[in-house]
Amino acid sequence: MVVSNAKVTRELGWSPRYPSHRDLRGSGPCPTESCSFTTAHMGRDGLHGRLLRRCTNRDPFQLQDRPDTWIVSANQLEVSTVNDRTRRGVFVGAAASAIIATAGAFVFTASASEPTPPPDPGSEVSSSPSPSESTSLRIRGADVSFALQNEAAGIQVSDEGAVLPVERILANHGANYVRVRVWVDPSPETSDLSAGLELARRAKAAGLGTILNLHYSDTWADRSNQATPSDWRGEPLPELGKTVERYTRSVVNAFAAQGTPVAIVQVGNEITHGMLWPVGRVFSERGDDWTDFLELLRAGVTGALAANPANPPEIMIATDTGGNATASLDFFDRVVGAGIPFDLIGLSYYPFWNGPLSGLAENLSKLATRFDKDILIAETSYPWTLDDGDDETNVVTSADQLPDAAAYPATRKGQREYFQALRDVVRGVPGGHGAGFLVWEPSWLPGVGADPRTGNAFDNLTMFDADGRALPSIEGFAEPGS
Repeated sequence: MVVSNAKVTRELGWSPRYPSHRDLRGSGPCPTESCSFTTAHMGRDGLHGRLLRRCTNRDPFQLQDRPDTWIVSANQLEVSTVNDRTRRGVFVGAAASAIIATAGAFVFTASASEPTPPPDPGSEVSSSPSPSESTSLRIRGADVSFALQNEAAGIQVSDEGAVLPVERILANHGANYVRVRVWVDPSPETSDLSAGLELARRAKAAGLGTILNLHYSDTWADRSNQATPSDWRGEPLPELGKTVERYTRSVVNAFAAQGTPVAIVQVGNEITHGMLWPVGRVFSERGDDWTDFLELLRAGVTGALAANPANPPEIMIATDTGGNATASLDFFDRVVGAGIPFDLIGLSYYPFWNGPLSGLAENLSKLATRFDKDILIAETSYPWTLDDGDDETNVVTSADQLPDAAAYPATRKGQREYFQALRDVVRGVPGGHGAGFLVWEPSWLPGVGADPRTGNAFDNLTMFDADGRALPSIEGFAEPGS
């Protein structure tokens, strides 16, 4: 394997997940320029996917818990860790060598024989690019959990006249992930485990990775609703924590067992106010209590990591505070203070609820600076019209609800330019910590309700028009220059 055009684009804390990359052995620079280095790489089970994933374990310097030597699959690259007190690791391969240096940056060389010695701790090393230089977003995708229900209702989506499954259209336009939600024991033919597994199989066939969103409820969970699954109700905290851990482990295992291991597990959905109420409710008439919620969150994270320890997923913890830096910092201060391990900060950001893009930018900057973690816009959407497609009143009915309406009106062009501006904001996060964005349900068209009693209040926030034709905003997933 020839490594070329080495360029560091992530520092301490980087944890790669690129399941959709092809096997690029012997080739040149990564064509997507979205990996840790603009280099040739192996894909999911080679150098890029397996070696860095196992070595970093979400912290590239926690090497003391790793074996001294192991073999990475596919390219049989030998990995040796050295004294963790010096915080250095040397990777030795037949055609490449790599170094984890004291300064916290990965460096690849094109050496064909002996490994390059670690740099002197006092020497200058390559650093992450400035926001203006960093054009790649490593996560670009959408939540498509309604796809099966849409199709069962006869709803089709198309791209330039070709009717295709939504994940295929997303992939054709540069997306690399889908997110799927899983409810515990929902109504039939909604967001149950079997639906999530089917969507993951389809995503893999389209060349996309899967992000698993566990709601820990039988129905919608968000800042206002976190109902404990009916079969779990009445369990005291210790028992409920064990249930959460077992359930999480079993679901993550199910995806891996069918050959579609999830790249990222989102533990809870918009858990700003806790999860699994009333036990894990943070705010109540009795005052604020974070203790039980944090224990339940820890149980979910533990279960996710235990499911596949040889190839663990990234862990994302997500709130709905995209435009509120004060609330975001307070929440993640508590999670970090409790010692709960995670990789990604997830934020829901809807301008009509969360405020202008300037507020999002401020929030992202403060979070990245304080926690030194990658941040994903886990949900977002924007209207392309103010017309309503069904009898359910839409969440956005007026331009007055859009704080940046002058720049991004509720039109096809305005929607496209919103996503361009959002990408610029995420790319500008300090330290290169802007991981990317997920569009929420871009193909949820009129005809499928949120539940048996409710219609679709988001039908003007899609990336497809009322006839299912792709809108110009679909181009927002493509990397610049692609």
